[in-house]
Amino acid sequence: MVRKKVLVALRAELKQCADPVIKKSGERFFKEDVKLYGIKTATVTAIAKKYFKEIAHLSKREIFDLCEELWQSGYMEEASIACTWSYAMRKNYTSGDFRIFEKWVKNYVTNWAMCDTLCNHTVGTVVEMYPKHITYLKKWVRSKNRWVRRAAAVTLIVPARKGLFLNEIFEIAGMLLMDDDDMVQKGYGWMLKVASEAHQKEVFAYVMKNKERMPRTALRYAIEKMPQKMKNQAMKK
Repeated sequence: MVRKKVLVALRAELKQCADPVIKKSGERFFKEDVKLYGIKTATVTAIAKKYFKEIAHLSKREIFDLCEELWQSGYMEEASIACTWSYAMRKNYTSGDFRIFEKWVKNYVTNWAMCDTLCNHTVGTVVEMYPKHITYLKKWVRSKNRWVRRAAAVTLIVPARKGLFLNEIFEIAGMLLMDDDDMVQKGYGWMLKVASEAHQKEVFAYVMKNKERMPRTALRYAIEKMPQKMKNQAMKK
């Protein structure tokens, strides 16, 4: 009963906050069609936190079920709230939760923002806690779904920032190296760029070794935070 009331109230507030001008502005960031109410990110975050207080006493399973219902709507703002709520449960993650998050990635993610919001935090955290699940990320790279392939890389963004999983990052980048989808190229290029913060020499060596085959989009992303001299070397044909 509590769950149903919360969802009804939350969605009523989202509709009340909807702004057609913000909706039209938001649509410009996506090549594909997106479902938007048209609400500023800060407002969505505030709404997510407000209603989480109403459900914080529920079990993890019940909260994840609510997240699933939000994902099913297809609305960007509801997906964002689902990500906020699932990440809020991170202290209670178990290894088995990866399968739930994997289902969300495969069934509900339909654009780069959904992919990055879910994978950077929720999925990335459970993988950092239970590194054995990197095995599944390596399977994601073979998916026909561009967002699942991008997810394989962007899931490791936050761990990469901490200097973790460098060998696995290179392995996943290698599997995605020749991917012809620009959103996937940007995803693994971003992963390499973040990894370079802690491992600049290693990432530079990886880029130099593979730059002849690496798409220019991925290459530019990967070297973005490197000194200009390194950038020049990497970009030189």
